[in-house]
Amino acid sequence: MMEYIGATGHPVTFNPVPVEDNIDFHFILSFAIDADPSAKPQNGKFSPYWVDTLTPNSVAAIKERHPNVKALASLSGDEVLRWYNPESPQLWINNAFTSLTSLAKEYHLDGIDIDYENFPRNNASFAYCIGELITILKNQSVISVATIAPFHTTVLPYIELFNKYGDVIDYVNHQFYTNKVTSPKGYLAAFQLRATQFDKDKLLPSYEVNGRGIKGDAFFDALNLLEANGFDVNGVMIFSADASSSNNYYDERKSQAFLTNSTSV
Repeated sequence: MMEYIGATGHPVTFNPVPVEDNIDFHFILSFAIDADPSAKPQNGKFSPYWVDTLTPNSVAAIKERHPNVKALASLSGDEVLRWYNPESPQLWINNAFTSLTSLAKEYHLDGIDIDYENFPRNNASFAYCIGELITILKNQSVISVATIAPFHTTVLPYIELFNKYGDVIDYVNHQFYTNKVTSPKGYLAAFQLRATQFDKDKLLPSYEVNGRGIKGDAFFDALNLLEANGFDVNGVMIFSADASSSNNYYDERKSQAFLTNSTSV
C-alpha cells in the first residue's frame, strides 16, 4: 500500500489513517525538493517541504505503532521545480546522497519516491543521476525501498530510468488517474500498456481521491478486472491522505480490504 501525504498544506497527521497490520504500508511524504523557498535550484541539496505536522517524532511514532509501516520521501513533485540538467552530474549525485542521508536519519525514512514531473526538451541526465543516486543510497543501506511515479506525459524519461536501473527500483507508482480513463475497461487498457513498458509485477494501480480519472467503486471494479485478466495486484497507490480525511479514508480501507482478500471495508 502506497499513501502520499503532506503535499497540500493541510495540517494532516498519520494517526487517523487506517493501517492494516498484515500488509506493507508505505507513507510517502510529499515533497523533498532540491530548491530553496524561492524555487532556486540547490544542485541536489534536498529539503523537506511537506506539511510541518508530519514531524520526525510523528514518523517514529507511527512506525512504532505499526511495525509494517515504512516512510518514504517523494522527490520534487509538480509545483516548484522541473528537472534541470546539472552542470556536474556527479556533484549533484554527491549532494543528493549527503542531503537525503541526513533527511533519512532525521525523519526515520526507509526510502525515496521519484516524482519529477517536468523535464527540459533536452533531458540528458535524469536517468543517470537518479539511477546512480538510488543505487548508492541502497548500497550504503541508507534506504531499502525506491519507487518511481511516472504519468502519461512523463513516461519516456522514466522508461529510460527503469530500463537502465530497474533492478534497484521496487515499485512503479504510475499515476493512472492522469490518463482520464473513467471505466474499468479503460483502466485495464491503460494498465496493459504500462505493463509492457515497466515490470508488470512492480506496477501498481493508482487512485486520486476527489480528483481525476476513475471514480469511486469503479476503481475496485477495475482491480477485479485486472486480476481477471491475469495481473497480480501487488499493491495500490492512493493520492492522497490529505483528501481522504473528508470521507473517513474510505478508499484506504477498501483498498486494504481488497489486498487482504477481505470483504469488509
